[in-house]
Amino acid sequence: MPELPEVETMRLGIAPVVGSRIVAVEEPPSGLRPLLIRPPLVQFRRKTIRRRIVEVARAGKRLVLCLDSGDRIVLEPRMTGRILVTAPPDRRHLRLVVRLEGGPFAQLVFWSLRGLGSVQLLDPEAYAAQLGPTKLGPDALEVTASQLRHRLGASRRAVKVALMDQHAIAGIGNLYASEILHRARLHPATPCERMRSGQWERLHTAIGAVLREAIEWRGSTLADGQYRDAENRAGQFQHRHRVYQKAGQRCSQCGRGRIRGIVQAGRSTFYCPVCQRRARGIQ
Repeated sequence: MPELPEVETMRLGIAPVVGSRIVAVEEPPSGLRPLLIRPPLVQFRRKTIRRRIVEVARAGKRLVLCLDSGDRIVLEPRMTGRILVTAPPDRRHLRLVVRLEGGPFAQLVFWSLRGLGSVQLLDPEAYAAQLGPTKLGPDALEVTASQLRHRLGASRRAVKVALMDQHAIAGIGNLYASEILHRARLHPATPCERMRSGQWERLHTAIGAVLREAIEWRGSTLADGQYRDAENRAGQFQHRHRVYQKAGQRCSQCGRGRIRGIVQAGRSTFYCPVCQRRARGIQ
């Protein structure tokens, strides 16, 4: 699933649509699983056509088109979704087309191989109820060191699992949690409540460093090739991964350990047993 760096890369790619006006919303005919669109398309069109896009924002792993009416179009790509300003890879998996005028792009398209994503039109109250601060934690790019410790410090959960809790901190998923913890030299099974001040500082620094570097390299396109930026280009940060899906390879950070893979909360975790030593008493 695209995480913060991939969705932020998409956001930057479509940001020039600010100022454009929506002139049509189309759902191309398809015999495939339909994209979840709320409200139904007739109502969706009535509330969006002729509206101007005033901001392109991001809420964790979702893109948000803010309209001059105050409503917001929330786009959730999920596992195979692409939000594009170019022609889609094919028409068979084209799920939604938003026609535009008055800007550099004639359209925004939602393309998805599996159709698992969603498009929702939310008024300010509904947006706050679903994606406001009581539902979504502070953005991982903006969270402060004190916020990070305050939100996770009392948890008994392993730090890797806690980092992926979108209610605590928004945007980090499985891939980047492993990369962040390796950069911070923290064992992924370390309970949050046992972490010391210096470890929290290292973790906070690593979060910002890894996520910003990943955005600079336009995110990670994995072996399935599904993630692409707004111009349908593959990301490049996968070539800079240190641990993710590198089990058995020598650690590039310490040069001594070999990356190991474990399962935490049903997800694969990768770490170096030398530079991410397990503290005594941690299972």
